[in-house]
Amino acid sequence: MSEERISYLPTDNTVYDPSNPVYWQEASLQTEVTRAFEICHGCRMCFKYCDSFPKLFDAIDHRHDGDVTGLSQSETDDVMDACFQCKLCEVQCPYTPRDQHEFQLDFPKLVHRYKAIRARRTGLSLRDKMLSDPDKAGKMARASFGFANVANRSSIHRWFLEKLLGVHRQKQLPEFAGKTFEAWADGEGLIKEPGGDAVLFQTCYVQNNEPLIGQDTMDVMKKNGVDCRCTKGLQCCGMPAWEAGDLERVRKLARENLDLLMPFVAKGAVVIAINPTCSMMMRREYPELLAGEDRKRAEELAEAIRDPSEYLWSIKDEPQFNRDFKSTPGDAVAYHAPCHLRAQSIGFRGRDLIRLIPGVKPKMVMECCGHDGTYAMKVEGFESSIKAGKRAFEGMEGASTEVWSTDCPLAAIQFQQHAGLKPMHPMSVLARAYEADGFSQALEREGESSES
Repeated sequence: MSEERISYLPTDNTVYDPSNPVYWQEASLQTEVTRAFEICHGCRMCFKYCDSFPKLFDAIDHRHDGDVTGLSQSETDDVMDACFQCKLCEVQCPYTPRDQHEFQLDFPKLVHRYKAIRARRTGLSLRDKMLSDPDKAGKMARASFGFANVANRSSIHRWFLEKLLGVHRQKQLPEFAGKTFEAWADGEGLIKEPGGDAVLFQTCYVQNNEPLIGQDTMDVMKKNGVDCRCTKGLQCCGMPAWEAGDLERVRKLARENLDLLMPFVAKGAVVIAINPTCSMMMRREYPELLAGEDRKRAEELAEAIRDPSEYLWSIKDEPQFNRDFKSTPGDAVAYHAPCHLRAQSIGFRGRDLIRLIPGVKPKMVMECCGHDGTYAMKVEGFESSIKAGKRAFEGMEGASTEVWSTDCPLAAIQFQQHAGLKPMHPMSVLARAYEADGFSQALEREGESSES
């Protein structure tokens, strides 16, 4: 056992900024990993979020007699690779920069640093390159004229996909849309010059897989008097690439998004990002991951980022806010709060908006669903993602209602596969509630009765 006391206090090696040369020094990284492991070993609050901490505690307790310095490279890899960046440990940890604690511990960012250094040292695998470029996958799928969706339902194709890319053969994959959200927006005359109240960052998922969520969002904004505009050429936020440690790709994608979004921000518009992962990436990660002038622009962008429910809630007391709901999903809606929404500390405005529909009382579930980006798709992550999401599945099922909602489209797929029902995005719930035939139960207008 090491006799040298490991201080919990940060050192010059406590670096989360990749623009700092120390960030890339492997000896510095190992020193910080040891410090972080010692803090976590002494605390053990975060035992339930993913397999990283159980793996760490098991190795320390049963193989190294309490000595964190005894962990091998492979054991450290196991701990870091089990992190799927849900961010809940950072949300709950009392020792973070968020809480202005003197230890300045941010475990998820340490994992990112670890993977970035490893990616620079060993390069990216074919799977990492494929999964980190969802926009390319979407283009290839559209070029197949629907064959990609058919193939993804074929057991033979999925077997080859698992062997070639390590994508689990049983994982339900999202369908690819034949027409992108951008193409729809262009046809509707929604692609406009910078200006207005807001510009939509539809996200690569809505762009390539489920444009209806974007259409519902635009419809809800219009019904609430919001001049929300769209623009062409937006890229993935970069989180899939950052999961693999590919900083250069993150910076390239971020730069392209900044070029398109900042003219809107300069004219006073906010940026509405549909997926909580994307809003978190642009609000919390861009300002530290980018460099030079891009960092300054990223800081300005971060101030303008809004979740759609967050933005709509901010105008709920304005005359333009539309409370004229014409149908209702019933007295209860099961609402799941995504981890990356919780990480932004902006409240649960999707739930709050659904609550404004007369008679609806949302039943809230705050457990992690276990999908977390590409983690649930991978061979090594599929089973553990089910285990991580078990409490969330049980919570949604226990709500005993036929309408479920979550702000995260990937979480919706996870619930659909493992709990049997696909949640709707809060914007889709509102869009339907504004229509008389949106839900089966109509709402009476003021002055009307069921007998009239």
